[in-house]
Amino acid sequence: MSKTPPPSVQIHFYTLSILLFSLTFYGNSQASDQELSILLKLKQHWRNPPAIDHWTSSNSSYCTWPEIECEDGSVTGIFLKNINITNEIPPFICDLKNITTIDLQLNYIPGGFPTGLYNCTKLEYLDLSQNCFVGPIPADVDRLSPRLYHLYLVGNNFSGDIPAAIGRLPELRFLRLTQNQFNGSFPPEIGNLSKLEHLGMAYNDFRPSEIPLNFTKLKNLKYLWMAQSNLIGEIPEMIGEMTALQYLDLSLNNLSGKIPSSLFLLKNLTELYLRENQFSGKIGPTIEAINLLRIDLSKNNLSGTIPEDFGRLSKLEVLVLYSNQFTGEIPESIGNLTALRDVRLFSNNLSGILPPDFGRYSMLEGFEVASNSFTGRLPENLCAGGKLEGLVAFDNKLSGELPESLGNCGNLKVVMVYNNSLSGNVPSGLWTLVNISRLMLSHNSFTGELPDELGWNLSRLEIRDNMFHGNIPAGVASWKNLVVFDAGNNQFSGPIPSELTALPLLTTLFLDRNLFDGHLPSKIVSWKSLTFLNLSRNQISGMIPAEIGYLPDLLDLDLSENKLSGQIPPEIGLLTLTFLNLSSNHLTGKIPSEFENKAYDSSFLNNPGLCTSNPFMGIGLQLCHSETRKKSKISSESLALILSVAAAAAVLALLFSFIVFRVYRRKKHRFDPTWKLTSFQRLNFTEANILSSLAETNVIGSGGSGKVYCVPVNHLGEVVAVKRIWTHRNLDHKLERDFLAEVEILGAIRHSNIIKLLCCVSSEDSKLLVYEYMEKRSLDRWLHWKRRPMIASGLVHHFVLAWPQRLKIAVDIAQGLCYMHHDCSPPIVHRDVKSSNILLDSEFNAKLADFGLAKMLIKPGELNTMSTVAGSVGYMAPESAHTARVSEKTDVYSFGVILLELVTGREASDGDEHTCLVEWAWQHIQEGKHTADALDKEIKEPCYLDEMSSVFKLGIICTGTLPSTRPSMRKVLKILLQYSNPQEVYGEKDTAREYDAAPLLDTKPARMSDNNGSNFASNV
Repeated sequence: MSKTPPPSVQIHFYTLSILLFSLTFYGNSQASDQELSILLKLKQHWRNPPAIDHWTSSNSSYCTWPEIECEDGSVTGIFLKNINITNEIPPFICDLKNITTIDLQLNYIPGGFPTGLYNCTKLEYLDLSQNCFVGPIPADVDRLSPRLYHLYLVGNNFSGDIPAAIGRLPELRFLRLTQNQFNGSFPPEIGNLSKLEHLGMAYNDFRPSEIPLNFTKLKNLKYLWMAQSNLIGEIPEMIGEMTALQYLDLSLNNLSGKIPSSLFLLKNLTELYLRENQFSGKIGPTIEAINLLRIDLSKNNLSGTIPEDFGRLSKLEVLVLYSNQFTGEIPESIGNLTALRDVRLFSNNLSGILPPDFGRYSMLEGFEVASNSFTGRLPENLCAGGKLEGLVAFDNKLSGELPESLGNCGNLKVVMVYNNSLSGNVPSGLWTLVNISRLMLSHNSFTGELPDELGWNLSRLEIRDNMFHGNIPAGVASWKNLVVFDAGNNQFSGPIPSELTALPLLTTLFLDRNLFDGHLPSKIVSWKSLTFLNLSRNQISGMIPAEIGYLPDLLDLDLSENKLSGQIPPEIGLLTLTFLNLSSNHLTGKIPSEFENKAYDSSFLNNPGLCTSNPFMGIGLQLCHSETRKKSKISSESLALILSVAAAAAVLALLFSFIVFRVYRRKKHRFDPTWKLTSFQRLNFTEANILSSLAETNVIGSGGSGKVYCVPVNHLGEVVAVKRIWTHRNLDHKLERDFLAEVEILGAIRHSNIIKLLCCVSSEDSKLLVYEYMEKRSLDRWLHWKRRPMIASGLVHHFVLAWPQRLKIAVDIAQGLCYMHHDCSPPIVHRDVKSSNILLDSEFNAKLADFGLAKMLIKPGELNTMSTVAGSVGYMAPESAHTARVSEKTDVYSFGVILLELVTGREASDGDEHTCLVEWAWQHIQEGKHTADALDKEIKEPCYLDEMSSVFKLGIICTGTLPSTRPSMRKVLKILLQYSNPQEVYGEKDTAREYDAAPLLDTKPARMSDNNGSNFASNV
């Protein structure tokens, strides 16, 4: 039986309880005040980002702040994603003693790895992805909290080796190091992380390394992503012991040997990506990975048959095996898979009949089996699910008719079945599908007539080498979006309708080898984009219309083997033709003088009535009357004139050489013998190698600040580019400032798309900047060679940069600018981005050069005032011309001009007689003209029209008058990358990197002087 304490004891007990409660309350209050003080100190250190304006002492309930997580009234987590932090992480963040989670991703945090976090002893979750960290991960990284289970460092600039110490973080479950600049090794000690579930090290340039056997000890690993990591050797057979593995991506490496059979026994595996390696041999034979959703083994050297067990993969959605050496038939069971939506088996050696049930039980979206040896019919139910977007089956031996169901396939965009033995009528609905853009049926045995209407989106119609017949319908005038129309070698008849000339986007028209008769249409002014015109081997009569000579883009003209008569219109001589064939007609009179040369020797055969005034023209042409004597006289007079000019030129050359030699000797004597070399890279030459070669014969360019030399530096033939700045002792402060700016910036930054500054050599009266040499010189020389002939430069005079090369150059420069604006702290603004400051190496990789005007900003996004207006005419943003204010958006404007140069071929200062390129481009859009009309005629091919048009619009958006309307370079780069990664025939998505360009391209930029802004917005 318990006894009640005496009253005195009860009083002492109550007093003690009250005292303990008071002490606890006071202690909690004191800790709360301390944590609030630390948070406010963090806000101040990070320069008060607007996103956390509510962090104030008056709003002291910090546990209610959305960026803060608390437990028992104490801070345990900080979540500050994408709020524009630009300062380093301070060590005092660890004064928050109970903090377990730090998420600072998508900011601009600079500096090396934040070792101050070693003092966060309870840290469990650390995400520093997408920031601006540089340098190596420290060798003592294991000093991080032993409780750490989540470490994300994706998308930074960490370099060197991944240290072995990272394998000594015992609780680590998630380790993501993707998309950094690691160029050393990764440690096998990662295999000691027994609890690791997710490992990402993709897109790093590691030293060539094999997959460590130690990795197979990762029994809990579910996700392994090491695409483009410079892996070599074979996949260890023991990979089959990693039984938890669900996602494996080893694409874009140099792995070889056989794919281990044990890999296909992993029953938890859902996604397998091994594309673009060097694997060989057969797959299987047993496939037990029954949970596989996606398989991509493309672009290897795999052989044998497709395993029958693939038909047991009931969850399989994507099967990608293209560009291998597979043989035999496709297992019929694969056609019965109910989840299958994407099949890509093209470019193999497969044969036999296509499984007839493809599409019957699944929602097929893509079916690509081109470049094999399949026979029989196409599966009838390919579009049974109504989702099919692409049917690509060209270069096979298929026969029979096209499936009738394709005529009701509303999502269908592409049908490419050329080079087969298909026959019968084309399903009537197929011609008019609303989404169809490419219908390519050539080299088959199709019959029937063309419809009056086509799908409004159809841009490419190719039906060559079939048995189509009848007239081209008058309704052809409604085919407004047609770019390529190839109907050669069919049985079409009747006259060529005048309505055909109303197609404004048409670039290619082939109607050769048919039965057309009548006269050629004369009103062809709408063919402004026409590049190829082939009407040969018909029965067309009458005269050649003079209007053909006014087609601005025509390069290839073939009217041979018809019944044309009369003279060749002299207007045809206005064309710049790469091919001309008027043979086998009834033409008479003198051929235009522009074609009186050997290049057109065979262009006029079998026209007995034609003559030439050139006695050396040859092949089947008689000399026009009374031309012989006159020609002889002209030749004699020309010869005398040439000899006189040559003699005068020789004398002038000798005199000029003497003057140059004297000037050079005088300058050489003025050299200061004391030179200082400051290197930024490892060098294999000395200043003596440089100084001895600064001769006029080595000059390759010059600018406002001095000459540029190409200098050999050793016996191996290696060369460098040397930019020389003279100060002549009477110091030119501007040139000195340019020099210091370039050295300061280029000596500190490292990026593959920014010119590499090797060293600088300076004396009191001269300064030399030594760069890597770029063999192909500047971009403007390649874009505008017609106005700047490439003589004595090692370049090909008439070489034209194709669109893929131009797009790659745009991506390269965007990457360089993106690094400067978003990955450097403080950010760097170039201020003189232009095509002459973009240099190209031997492989046409582009690098940004000439940082003499560059300026490092104090704060990102903060306008900084310059003492002078900088930039170049045509590239200079409007705010630079009216004020001395500059930001990253200044470079965005200049880059937009370069995009317009790349897609139009025009110079920045060349719009028309009254405007520059930007004004011309904006006016083009505002007037409602077709974008295709603005594109460079020399590279405008149908398959690139969409890309080029989108990049044109992107250039328009980048050159908005108001800086606030221009996108960031990060956003611009994302859009360009979407185009630069070649997709599959009808549009494959890159699962590793999907970018959404639509929000930006839908932006409606404002212009200060636009009175018709609404029109522009709707057009863009």
